[in-house]
Amino acid sequence: MRNTHTEERKPSRTKTPTFLLELPLFAEAGQAARMDAHLEVGRQFYNAVLSAGARRLRRMRADPAWQAARAIPRTEMQERKAAFAALRERYGFSEYAFHELARKLRVAWLAEHLDAVLAQTLASRAYRALNRVCVGKAHRVRFKSKSRGLDSIENKRSDTGMRFVLEPSVEGRPHGFLLWHDDRLPALIDWDDPVVAYGPRARGADREGERFYVQLVLKGLPHHKPKHTAGTDTIGLDLGPQSLAIVPRQAEAQLVPLCAELRPDARAMRRLQRRMERQRRAANPEHYDDKGRPKKRGKGAPRWKESRSYQATRRRKAARERKLAAHRKSLHGRLAHQLVRTGNTIITEKLSYKGWQKRYGKSVGRCAPGMLIDHLRRTVAKTGGTLHEVPIRSTKLSQFCHGCGKTVKKPLWQRLHQCACGIGPVQRDLYSAFLAAFLDPTDPLPSCARYVVPWEGAEARLVAAYERAKERAKEGQVVPRSMGIPRAGARLPKSLSEATQELLFLSNRGKVEAWKHRSEPPLLQPGEPSELRQG
Repeated sequence: MRNTHTEERKPSRTKTPTFLLELPLFAEAGQAARMDAHLEVGRQFYNAVLSAGARRLRRMRADPAWQAARAIPRTEMQERKAAFAALRERYGFSEYAFHELARKLRVAWLAEHLDAVLAQTLASRAYRALNRVCVGKAHRVRFKSKSRGLDSIENKRSDTGMRFVLEPSVEGRPHGFLLWHDDRLPALIDWDDPVVAYGPRARGADREGERFYVQLVLKGLPHHKPKHTAGTDTIGLDLGPQSLAIVPRQAEAQLVPLCAELRPDARAMRRLQRRMERQRRAANPEHYDDKGRPKKRGKGAPRWKESRSYQATRRRKAARERKLAAHRKSLHGRLAHQLVRTGNTIITEKLSYKGWQKRYGKSVGRCAPGMLIDHLRRTVAKTGGTLHEVPIRSTKLSQFCHGCGKTVKKPLWQRLHQCACGIGPVQRDLYSAFLAAFLDPTDPLPSCARYVVPWEGAEARLVAAYERAKERAKEGQVVPRSMGIPRAGARLPKSLSEATQELLFLSNRGKVEAWKHRSEPPLLQPGEPSELRQG
């Protein structure tokens, strides 16, 4: 019989608020080569710990006691936890057991590159990856390949091993250095930036191509710029792969495209990808058949070789991707602060952004809506507000009509909500954001009585927001077709190539065939220079 008396629990430790600061490092050629060697050793050490841990996980799952522990009902949590804890202790599947494993593996030449603390942090990273597989949050772990390498490594102490130090200078402002073995890498610090002048502590070093960075974990709260104020309104959002509908309860509604200023050079990126493919084929002819198709790979297949030109092209492509990611992050931050300036209570639907990746891959890759929500959640939390994500299966905001209370499915091509009860026409995303703005997060079920009074003043705001979006499209702004603006997707940049005439005919089988007729260039007479002749 269980003991029903309540045990006194120890008060939980309060977490110290911290934030990250990233500083670029200046590395010479020799220092960069040594840093690459350290990171390569860290990659091999991480793979070794991950492989040994995976074997422990397989043996633990093959034990009959594992199935017996799984059979214990979840209502008996104490017995279930004790059974799994005994299995983890028997097979050494814990973070401290991985630290002991790292101590045994860190021998010979590995110890010359990795100190004990760095080895422990790599072992902790391997344990976290395997533990996700153990508890069912992931299907498998991924080893770090030599081509991709290990991008970052961290230290959990600031007094030994890899660390960041500040040294006084003659100018009065201290200089920062990353110390790792015998190397001193100076950090580029702008002391006039108020975000930087907040005090450092070493955390880890990141590598992007030939660029090195140090991330410092700073104790305290991040610097808050005075221009970023927090409003008191409640905002409803309807997020799409490329667009965002914003409807506050009082302020002006908006329908905006995501990352409208982000213009990736797709043509230059395709050229780099084609160049990488040509270089890969030239260096690995044995991996392709006579028709140029990749051969099936099996055990014992030769490795892919990478030429120096291929690696240089890959670095150029990575640099473009890095700049796009930084610009995207800046645009997300600007939009998040604009929303919080209106109100710090935000209500939106809980969506599956991984599902969007499968259906709208290019749009999600360019605009990153899930990253925007994460950024917005952090920004709202810093101001004392809350971001509520209501379940989409129970609310069905895009299908609900507050006039008659009916829920009717709409196809994706239908971008306007218009009901026989007299509600509409109104843009679909704006209407969903309006319904979200007046929801009760504790009881997120829409009802007709909740929207009768707010709709009287909101209808004009939603129509005005849609008209402003159409005006911007007429002025030349590229907007996604999901916003429901007629012929918005037809505004493409004019090509500089020669204009062609296309004659369309219907064949006997009902198919459409096109012939492109180009005028032939005039013939040159003997001795005539090949210059452009005026007619």
